[in-house]
Amino acid sequence: MLILYRIYQFFIAMPLLLVITILAALSTILGSMLGFSRSMGYWPGHIWARLFCIICLVRVKVSGRDNIRPHTSYVFVANHQGAFDIFSIYGYLGHNFRWMMKKALERIPLVGYSCRVSGHIYVDNSTPSRTRETMQTAERQLAGGMSVVVFPEGARTKDGRMHPFRRGAFQLAMEFNLPVVPITIDGAYRVMPRSAILPRPGVIKLTIHKPIHAPEGGRHELTTLMDESYKAVASAL
Repeated sequence: MLILYRIYQFFIAMPLLLVITILAALSTILGSMLGFSRSMGYWPGHIWARLFCIICLVRVKVSGRDNIRPHTSYVFVANHQGAFDIFSIYGYLGHNFRWMMKKALERIPLVGYSCRVSGHIYVDNSTPSRTRETMQTAERQLAGGMSVVVFPEGARTKDGRMHPFRRGAFQLAMEFNLPVVPITIDGAYRVMPRSAILPRPGVIKLTIHKPIHAPEGGRHELTTLMDESYKAVASAL
């Protein structure tokens, strides 16, 4: 069965995915240049991600979507099991947002540029000044009423387990007094772990937890917010 799936991937899925990726990137770039970056930074990618899952025979089941409200700004934090985390959230979260993503992804031809012009945030921690620029970009998006999605582990897990969260996303939430919404991704590691080149068919469960309101305070409150978010994500694994 896996051999048939690989034949399907190479001769049907890959050509289709290449075409829809190019179309989504071009639509995003054109729409953003025409002044519609708020909507075009989301909808082409949303459709692209859904089609990516469908074409790769990956089903995404979502629970807890009623925990979030439309037109409300959140800081979404999710565990990072594999490459299909991106497609699952982009395609099935159902809420306009911008990614905070690795700077290295900007090098992807066409896609990297489309993400930049549409307002997604590249995280550059190479120097303290670059880190400040990243945070300022995120602050501008949040100040404009946009939500952001962050993988606070920083990288895809190598062993399938959750790893400690970094504090950047939680600092933003506290600074802007925005609720943090933990998201649990379960199944993406089996579909396509970090070591894999190609995905397998499978089911990914996306659990959207209730918002955790950022407390006002200092270091102790930040640690509490991080701990509560971590426990919420882990509870659905």
